[in-house]
Amino acid sequence: VIACKSNVAILACVLQLVILVWFDYRYTGKVIKDVINMGSYNYLGFAENSEESLDTVKNVLERYGAGVCSTRHELGQMDKLQELEDLVAKFLKVEAAMVCSMGFATNSTNIPALVGKGCLILSDELNHTSLILGARLSGATIRVFQHNNMQNLEKLLRDAVVRGQPRTHRAWKKILIIVEGIYSMEGSIVRLPEVIALKKKYKAYLYLDEAHSIGAVGPTGRGVVEYFGMDPVEVDVTMGTFTKSFGAMGGYIAGKRDLVDYLRNHSHSAFYAASISPPIAEQIIRVMKCIMGSDGTLTGQQRVNQLAENTRYFREKLYDLNLITYGNEDSPIVPVLMYMPTKVGAFARHMLKKKIGVVIVGFPATPITEARVRFCISAAHTKEMLDKVLDEMDKMGDVLNVKHSRHCRKNRAVVYDETNVELDA
Repeated sequence: VIACKSNVAILACVLQLVILVWFDYRYTGKVIKDVINMGSYNYLGFAENSEESLDTVKNVLERYGAGVCSTRHELGQMDKLQELEDLVAKFLKVEAAMVCSMGFATNSTNIPALVGKGCLILSDELNHTSLILGARLSGATIRVFQHNNMQNLEKLLRDAVVRGQPRTHRAWKKILIIVEGIYSMEGSIVRLPEVIALKKKYKAYLYLDEAHSIGAVGPTGRGVVEYFGMDPVEVDVTMGTFTKSFGAMGGYIAGKRDLVDYLRNHSHSAFYAASISPPIAEQIIRVMKCIMGSDGTLTGQQRVNQLAENTRYFREKLYDLNLITYGNEDSPIVPVLMYMPTKVGAFARHMLKKKIGVVIVGFPATPITEARVRFCISAAHTKEMLDKVLDEMDKMGDVLNVKHSRHCRKNRAVVYDETNVELDA
């Protein structure tokens, strides 16, 4: 068995080397125009260059300049940043929020401020690298549970409460469950009601990363908390980014005012990172007001509805083509399985020739046998765009022989037995 595992590891390393050599990046200097973008996280289409829409951003740029070149604790505090944080808290229906200038660093620099030695982190096995890095930097003990497997999570929680810390068996100072709203490689949605029920049952804390779900799901675009009809207060720490649905950059941490005030004084991102530039802050404010409808229009709500409609349409058509997809049916991230690493390269090149830009993912980002193409649906996609992509998918599905579906919809979020956790009424 040991020899077999060793051979598999060697094969995996060799295959990784072959992929790196085969799919090397070269700047060709070529420019391909009018490409349908099926790979970016522009879920609501707000990463736009409409002069009329960006008028307020232009005005802020002229008044404040391009950047502040300082941290919030020194000379980087501005009225625009305070307006943004107040608006984020109002949008999420929580007491307070703190914004950071980088989405990745929002996780990697704030998690170490929340937990440390003597604490336990329970992390979903498919969590983003920023969450993994933040957990490792914290010095806390990390245990990984199977993706969206509530029985496995409950087992780890029960063992943690009963046995305590290794050797000393003292109680853990904190137990922090870290999950994502939508998982970017799988398209699956967290089973939030059950996670909340478990964290209450075992008196743990919950850290929810809504990077891909904020703006993308929920009746009014407020993420998975709204999607499941949960009270935002039940999530101890809410994190999200502005780099997807808001067409900007940066991230936020939101929750109770005591939590946010604590992070302002202990987080590395608050002390050492430069503040978000005023024009970027204005872009986020503009988009958030549009989604909330406080700009006096229905544009934001229309885009949220259009994204949901496009997502359902695209997934249903892929299902009809007998292509195997992962993820929740309401998730705008749609992975289509190609299985073989060589097929994803051929697929991407063909699609680009047809002026369709896609993202392909293979080992080591996915298991060796689960290479895939990942589509990101946007409210900006028209039905004609989606039909063109689906037509090429139909053709390439036959050429690459990847139409393996037996009309049994794949959803890796629900592959385990249901837990016996009693949800609150």
